[in-house]
Amino acid sequence: MGNLTSFLPIVLMFVVLYFLMIRPQMKRQKEQKAMMDALAKGDEVVTSGGLLGKVVKVTDAYVTVEVSEGNEVVVQKAAITTLLPKGTIKGL
Repeated sequence: MGNLTSFLPIVLMFVVLYFLMIRPQMKRQKEQKAMMDALAKGDEVVTSGGLLGKVVKVTDAYVTVEVSEGNEVVVQKAAITTLLPKGTIKGL
């Protein structure tokens, strides 16, 4: 019984760590993957570098984003951080 009670604080620390850090991170990763899979032409996005633009073309690993009229940038899907509501970016 003495050995079991000495391991109890360590087990409790791992349980707390799981619920406070690991589980929320897994949830964020799942939401990010769902957002990347749902990207479509015409979506307005923000990249990890801070560029705002409209999605022009989507392939398996890359997205072409129009940052201003006539200027397009090809970025990796993983670089898309936020999907903006339609009409957020004016003038593109």
